[in-house]
Amino acid sequence: MSKGIYENNVLDMFSSLRDNRAVMAEFKSFFPLQVSRVHEVCGAGATAFAAMACGQADMRVLWLQTGWQIEQLNPAGLAAFMSPKNLVLVEVENHNDLLACTEDGLRSGAVDLVISVATQKLDLTAGRRLQLAAEQGGSTGILIIPEGAGSNATQTRWHCSPIFKGNHISDKNLTLQHWQLIKNKIGTLSGWKVYWDAKAHRVIVVSEDGQ
Repeated sequence: MSKGIYENNVLDMFSSLRDNRAVMAEFKSFFPLQVSRVHEVCGAGATAFAAMACGQADMRVLWLQTGWQIEQLNPAGLAAFMSPKNLVLVEVENHNDLLACTEDGLRSGAVDLVISVATQKLDLTAGRRLQLAAEQGGSTGILIIPEGAGSNATQTRWHCSPIFKGNHISDKNLTLQHWQLIKNKIGTLSGWKVYWDAKAHRVIVVSEDGQ
């Protein structure tokens, strides 16, 4: 290899490192999610997004869902992200009870993160009540919503979908996701390809959209 080619390769390598650091720095300005706010997530990867949010630090989590839903959370599935001892799983009867319990959980400040699996559209009044409760309790809320069912009061809204790649043997391939920030009250919109690093216990950015 000639000296010129070697120098170009080194420069490309350092340029790539700088780009990756810039992408990670941008991502960290959005995730972990802003505290004392309520956020929304939709798409096929929404539950995985919430699970990865649970894995940030040693968080106490309240997870709410209606009992009639066919798909129910298995707490064992969160073991790769968080300690089950920090999880309180609650089933409620209907949508109104879900909103009421979410509001109480956020306002109490007894947990760090309240996750609610909504099955209906949230109106602006309900969204504002949840935001106020999160501000008062200092807790973070995540609403897993059907697509198009969000509230204008939400701080951020994410669309998440799994990426099927390779033979799925590695942890990276098993948890590879495409996250798109599709609503943001205070900043820009963007998207990233990410995966969960179980050893490091954090979300790793593979690349930004367009790269």
